[in-house]
Amino acid sequence: MTTQRIYDTVAEDFSRVNDLIIQRLSSDVPLVEKIAHYIIESGGKRLRPLLVLLSSQAAGYSGSNHLKLAAVIEFLHTATLLHDDVVDTSDMRRGRSTANARWGNAPSVLVGDFLYARAFEMMVELESLAIMNVLSHATAVIAEGEVMQLMNVKNPDLTEDDYMTVIHNKTAMLFEAASHTGALLAGADDAQEQMLRDYGKHLGLAFQLVDDVLDYRGDADTMGKNVGDDLAEGKTTLPLIHAMANSGDDERQVIRQAIRKGGLDDLTRILEIVDRSGALDYTMARARAEATRAAECLADLPASDHKRALTLLTEVAVARVS
Repeated sequence: MTTQRIYDTVAEDFSRVNDLIIQRLSSDVPLVEKIAHYIIESGGKRLRPLLVLLSSQAAGYSGSNHLKLAAVIEFLHTATLLHDDVVDTSDMRRGRSTANARWGNAPSVLVGDFLYARAFEMMVELESLAIMNVLSHATAVIAEGEVMQLMNVKNPDLTEDDYMTVIHNKTAMLFEAASHTGALLAGADDAQEQMLRDYGKHLGLAFQLVDDVLDYRGDADTMGKNVGDDLAEGKTTLPLIHAMANSGDDERQVIRQAIRKGGLDDLTRILEIVDRSGALDYTMARARAEATRAAECLADLPASDHKRALTLLTEVAVARVS
């Protein structure tokens, strides 16, 4: 119900953003439209566009360009998903086959490129150099985050600090850009702009850290992916980093070997080690700390339904783990 209250705050705008997204997916190439529609309509929560709608109006915006900005953010996000799934050779996302599993890698990459291009076309229409500066920088940082993650696949020596940098770049950066550009669109003062920018960053980190926990505690029906997917891909996430730092030599070697070879042969044993080491509790504590910092960033914003929804979103971020 808390989540529904958040979306209800911008229900009409949200519907208009969805209509705009469908409208701007138009292409003379049928396969472009087919793949783009498939991935856009695959059941995501549209959190990043939601942030644009809420942050811009929490900062006092009353025009209509926030709808276009929200669509831009969703196109950028969807493009990264298409490319991510190719890089990760994923065959399932949000409980459905990935685009690359259905149509192949080459069409998925090219449609991702189309979505990036369409996002930048719409960005130009906003006629804001400040917004374009933030979003072009964010796009570059996200790509760097993807490369950093790729470089560290099957690397059991990834440090906690390095991992936080990876998830900031790869995941939190677009949350940050969404709330930051919402503030810019509203003409917020420097203090409000910085607060909303920081809000998005900390919220994005909280969501990713909870996702790390769900990879060891969730299930495919609620997550749209399987427990252990990160481990199967050789990804060293925070639960594994903490478990290796707080386990005996034998258990540490089990995790290191599992990361190096990928796959799920040792999943049951690793789940036991991760649980016994307190790694999931530790990761959740980090997630709650980031959510708290996000909520604190809203303190000086004027009271409004949109501010309340932003605050509720910090609670939703960490309430996904039972």
